[in-house]
Amino acid sequence: MESNLMNLYYNTKWLNISVLFFATLVVAKLILSAGWRYNRRRSPPVVKAPIPIVGGLLRFLKGPIVLLREEYPKLGSVFTLNLVNKKITFLIGPEVSAHFFKAVETDLSQQEVYRFNVPTFGPGVVFDVDYSVRQEQFRFFTDSLRVSKLKSYVDQMVVEAQDYFSKWGDNGEVDLKHELEQLIILTASRCLLGVEVRNQLFDDVSALFHDLDSGMLPISVVFPYLPIPAHRRRDQARKKLAEIFGRIINSRKQAGKSENDMLQSFMDSKYKNGRPTTDSEVTGLLIAALFAGQHTSSITSTWTGAYLLANKKYLSAVSDEQKVIMRKHGDDVDHDILSEMEGLHRCIKEALRLHPPLIMLLRSSHSDFSVTTREGKEYDIPKGHIVATSPAFANRLPHIYKDPDTFDPDRFSAGRDEDKAAGPFSYISFGGGRHGCLGEPFAYLQIKAIWSHLLRNFELELISPFPEIDWNAMVVGVKGKVMVRYKRKQLSLE
Repeated sequence: MESNLMNLYYNTKWLNISVLFFATLVVAKLILSAGWRYNRRRSPPVVKAPIPIVGGLLRFLKGPIVLLREEYPKLGSVFTLNLVNKKITFLIGPEVSAHFFKAVETDLSQQEVYRFNVPTFGPGVVFDVDYSVRQEQFRFFTDSLRVSKLKSYVDQMVVEAQDYFSKWGDNGEVDLKHELEQLIILTASRCLLGVEVRNQLFDDVSALFHDLDSGMLPISVVFPYLPIPAHRRRDQARKKLAEIFGRIINSRKQAGKSENDMLQSFMDSKYKNGRPTTDSEVTGLLIAALFAGQHTSSITSTWTGAYLLANKKYLSAVSDEQKVIMRKHGDDVDHDILSEMEGLHRCIKEALRLHPPLIMLLRSSHSDFSVTTREGKEYDIPKGHIVATSPAFANRLPHIYKDPDTFDPDRFSAGRDEDKAAGPFSYISFGGGRHGCLGEPFAYLQIKAIWSHLLRNFELELISPFPEIDWNAMVVGVKGKVMVRYKRKQLSLE
């Protein structure tokens, strides 16, 4: 009897253990299955491509804005594009892009995705160095653009504008785009590259920068060292520029000369360990600065002019603003006077909202993170993805900006502040957060110096159709000519 009871006990015990074991397996499988479904449900939707493997690349090269216009209405503010062996996850709008702008470099890195700039900028600078060195080099940029430097740069900007437009006749017709491009490269040469380039080597350096610029194509992002003619000209131009700046640097050092320009600022810069910058580093930093500043200023000054001439209401408002300022300060224009031109500032800002020169910003994700859309959907973005946002697309979101395709500078006026209503990253023409554009103050001052002179001294009329966007350019600008008829005037202060 005892034996039977013991057998029954052990049989029941093992039966219970077996049932518990199998139940545990079932529960574990259910949990894993639920977790798999949960993770899959939290993954961003994927852009469909008709051709496997290369389909995403073909759609991306066709134009990222075209892609965004097609997919955003279907997939929402977060979605992934399979790009050959990479995945790009787009974050569109301030609700989902905060991490993009605020993340530290160890989480979201610029270096991997912007290494295509290395052949242009050269070795040992910006995206060819680790983050700690790059931060020190960015400090060199910051030091060269502090207010005391900007004030002296403004004086040079004003003189360049006066000299350039003094060569216009009393009346005539010009391609405004070409004129502003020429003026801005002249100004940039003086403020950034130095008096030697401006007075003696401008034509040579300008031509070399053109070859350098023409060597940065959409295909260069994916294959920066592809042996094509544009890349070969780029490499030759980079080598010749290094030789020119090397001679200028050596000449200044031997003569003990010191100039008030960015070149001198970079020459005088030192790393935390006391090491001075090398000639190669100075050249690379100058090229990076000119690329960042020239395109932004020339493109934005052209768009600003086109919109002003096509919108008489705002043209009249900024002209009246100049009269008020001239009654107060006379013909003087300096850093502080330019800062008073709030109406003109809003017009430039609105032109930048509609047409930011950099249409895509990229990062490489080194850690997992999550985002929540304004509709409350949560998505997990795994490390290894390229993360992207688009100023050109995000700056026109209708839930942030009223009539987003309309030129309306008053949207930035006190009381409306549309660029702040949806959060700190609603307006991203100059990027934002940890990697906001260091040259933003310089760009605004340069464009204000030009347009304050034009508004004071000329009557202007747009005589060609309103310009289209040149989507084929790496830095997206104005397509074709912008023909303007001008007449010199004596500005009345009444």
